[in-house]
Amino acid sequence: MLPMALNVSDVVVRDSHGSERRLGDWAGQVLLIVNVASRCGFTRQYAGLQKLQDTYGTRGFTVLGFPCNDFGGQEPASLPEIQQFCSTTYGAGFPLFEKVHASGAKTEPYSTLTQAEPAGDVAWNFEKFLIGKDGTVLGRYKSAVEPDSPELTAAIEAALAA
Repeated sequence: MLPMALNVSDVVVRDSHGSERRLGDWAGQVLLIVNVASRCGFTRQYAGLQKLQDTYGTRGFTVLGFPCNDFGGQEPASLPEIQQFCSTTYGAGFPLFEKVHASGAKTEPYSTLTQAEPAGDVAWNFEKFLIGKDGTVLGRYKSAVEPDSPELTAAIEAALAA
């Protein structure tokens, strides 16, 4: 018997205005949830994440960025500063949320996401979770997996076609 897929639709997060949002508010869309940081060796992935948003956004895909300062103190800025940096440096305009903890005393969405197989803590900035249209976790991609990697883009395209 296969394990039941983890569904994140009821997970509550706080958007950039401090308002509570359920991940289920994006039902019917494919999501890529990423813990982001502005002073990381992987920060350049902001451009690739925006390219994914530009490429697949009209087909029902959204990148959701969750700033996180858990790894090496690489996201010390305030949310408005982070948004300005992402926009001016990388042209990134996908939704950013309030800062969260992805390690240690985790906060949502990571309290739930890290239970998905393969379960375990987020290891570093720019770890990615692919969420299907029905809210189930479809995949987890480590920081070194670039946004334009064939592995990730194929998974996004399959999720959009499902």
